[in-house]
Amino acid sequence: MEEIDESWGPRRAPSARRPLLGMTILVVEDSRYACEALRLMCLHSGARIRRADCLASARRHLQVYRPSAVIVDHGLPDGSGLELIAELHEAAPRVGILMGMSGDGTGASAAKAAGANGFLDKPIPNLGAFQQAILEHMPSDRQPSGPRPLNDEVIQPDPVAYMDDMAHAATLLEECGDGPMMDYVAQFLGGVARSAEDEPLAQAACDLAQRREAGDGTREAAARIAGLVQARLHQPTAQFS
Repeated sequence: MEEIDESWGPRRAPSARRPLLGMTILVVEDSRYACEALRLMCLHSGARIRRADCLASARRHLQVYRPSAVIVDHGLPDGSGLELIAELHEAAPRVGILMGMSGDGTGASAAKAAGANGFLDKPIPNLGAFQQAILEHMPSDRQPSGPRPLNDEVIQPDPVAYMDDMAHAATLLEECGDGPMMDYVAQFLGGVARSAEDEPLAQAACDLAQRREAGDGTREAAARIAGLVQARLHQPTAQFS
């Protein structure tokens, strides 16, 4: 199968308003809410986006397309995103810009060690921060010319995407029991909740993860987090508390 090279797209000049014009960015992210935020940021910046929700899907994409940048979440349902970062770093030709992404506050050094150019800490505070994180690693001939004021616009994804993540988590909680998949559920919900600034759910996910790591009983913590997920599914327009 012939690879389609989308690495920098047509030679359209980026501008201060659309500094990523001509780029195609592959986002490897399992949360629909986080991915929707990135989609909107790419749209406002002039970049095209492709999405993969797991390692296997990302590898299928990369067999066909060569994007100009890849953003990889560290926690994915079928393994660590750091594995993919290391693979892409060693590949020839290498992806132009390779970024790690995580919401646990400790991922920057791990991404760099795996070969990433940079790192995005979720939640990304505003559009300007996203643009600057990519622009730092772009070739000089692809940079927008002239002064570029930082855009402090905060992107708000559609709340429906958050409900999609809650529905996915509810299914996982019903199916995984107290097995190893519960580690992924805690990581997934923690990342989604931090992206949405849902502090009660983020704290419950952190508690579940800590209990799993310590080998303590998790039935009570799992029941609490399942209740919070159901509350969000039944009150999608309410403020979380």
